Amino acid sequence: MIHLASWNVNGIRAISKKGFVEWMMEERSDIICIQETKARREQLKNDITEIGDYHSYFSTPERKGYSGVAIYSMEEPLDVREGMGVERFDLEGRVLTAEYPEFFLMSVYFPNGKASKERLRYKMDFYDAFMEFANGHRKEKGVVVCGDVNTAHREIDLARPKENSKVSGFLPEERSWIDDFLGSGFIDTFRKFDASPERYSWWDLKTRARERNVGWRIDYFFASMELRSKLANAGIDDQVLGSDHCPIWLELEFGD
Repeated sequence: MIHLASWNVNGIRAISKKGFVEWMMEERSDIICIQETKARREQLKNDITEIGDYHSYFSTPERKGYSGVAIYSMEEPLDVREGMGVERFDLEGRVLTAEYPEFFLMSVYFPNGKASKERLRYKMDFYDAFMEFANGHRKEKGVVVCGDVNTAHREIDLARPKENSKVSGFLPEERSWIDDFLGSGFIDTFRKFDASPERYSWWDLKTRARERNVGWRIDYFFASMELRSKLANAGIDDQVLGSDHCPIWLELEFGD
């Protein structure tokens, strides 16, 4: 059994003061993917880069204090690569791919489109480039994609769908992309195991929405169809605090 976790920490240096290392050591996941680190590796102290028996890998966004993803792995990957090979996206340090014998794992922080029409266009362009990138890796082996997708897929995936129908994060074109991505050969692993409502992974801090569970499910583990038979379980750890997001997890069973 391989246990994977993913968490948008909203600043790895900030969350390191809120029990992040303790959570990691208690969680003991085989692989932990982090999004929105807001840091380059050279900005981090050893207490963040060297945690227990984990090998750690970080993206290098051009802009300091912005974006960034990471992977902590008990097993040393066969290979780790940054980006998608598209400069306008890779400058923001949003994709980190680790190769293992059984699958590729991608820790991804998808863009937010709320700031402007230009950023929404950037987000949609990123989506299209990423679909091609992820499916390209399927020619070699199965693919697991995890991270903050910044879009709730269906009405069940957010507390107030009608009020947010014209807000980036729940726009028809954003939701349609998830339809297309799943249609291209990927599985929303959480919904394979849990069809219940009111299961969210992000809550607005300013309105204290978490206390009322007025949230969005915008963090996902997607697995390519090649791994369908290996999916053992998936979930959301919404009791874990420290960020405006909570961790999500996936278990894969490859047998002996």
